[in-house]
Amino acid sequence: MTNAVRYRTGSGEARLGRLDGETITDAGPAPEAGFVPTAENWALIRDATGATCAAADVQLLHPVVPRKIIAIGLNYRDHAEESELEIPEVPVVFAKFPSALIGHGETIVVPREETRPDWEAELAVVIGTRCYRATKANALDHVGGYTAINDVSGRRAQLETPLRQFVYGKSFDTFAPLGPSIAPVDGVDLADLRVSSRIGDEVLQDSNTRNLIFSVADIIEYVSRGTTLEPGDVIATGTPGGVGDGRDPKRYLQDGEVIEVEVAGIGTLSNPVRHEA
Repeated sequence: MTNAVRYRTGSGEARLGRLDGETITDAGPAPEAGFVPTAENWALIRDATGATCAAADVQLLHPVVPRKIIAIGLNYRDHAEESELEIPEVPVVFAKFPSALIGHGETIVVPREETRPDWEAELAVVIGTRCYRATKANALDHVGGYTAINDVSGRRAQLETPLRQFVYGKSFDTFAPLGPSIAPVDGVDLADLRVSSRIGDEVLQDSNTRNLIFSVADIIEYVSRGTTLEPGDVIATGTPGGVGDGRDPKRYLQDGEVIEVEVAGIGTLSNPVRHEA
C-alpha cells in the first residue's frame, strides 16, 4: 500500500512524501495543514518523483494538522463492558485539542499530577471533502484516508469530577500521537481491520473493526448533523477492550516504556513515555 507521510529533513524543513514500504519519495514542501487527503493531494503523492530516503533516517511528523479532532467513546462492546457502562444508544462524542498532537517517535509526556495515564489504540478517519448532514449512504464518500491514533487518557483528570469529563484529561500536551502515515481509502477494508496495542512483548489490545458498535458511516452521519466536517479533520473511532484502567490489577503507562499502536495496513505508531519530573 502506498501511504502519505509528513516528515522533517535534517535541515528542519517539513516535507510531504510517498511511503512505499520503508522508503519515502519526496512530494514537495508540506503546507501548514500537513497532508490533507483530497483527490488532488493524493495525485500529488502518487506522482511524486523527488529524492528518496529511508523512513528511519528522518523524523516522521503527525501527517495532518487538523482544525478538529473528534473522538468517539465506548465504541467497542468489550470496552464498554470493562468500563462497567451500558452500551450507548448513540455515539458518545467528545473532542481532543489539536495542541495535543505529536507524531511517530515523539515522546508522550505525562504531567506530574496525572497518576493514571492510559492508552487507547484507535483507527482514525481523516476527512477529505467538506460535509454537513451526510447520510449513512454517502458518508464514506467524504473520507480521504485513514491513520492510527493513540487516544492517551489521563484517567485521574477524567474521573475526578462528579460528572465524568473527557476533554481535559485527553488533551494534555502530547496526548494525541497520530500517524505514522495516512492510507488511501481504497486500500483499507473497514469491515475487517485489526487494531492493537503493545508495550514490548506485552499485548495490551487486540481487536478488529468488526467489533465496532457504530460504524465509520454511522459516526460521520451522526456528527455531521450539527457540525460541518472540513478536509483534514480527524475522527478517532473508539478503542477496544484492554485499556489499563479496565484491568485487574490496573496498569498504567510507566516512565521509560514505549507504547505501540498498530492499525493493519496503515502502520505502527510508536511513542516513548516520560513522566514529568
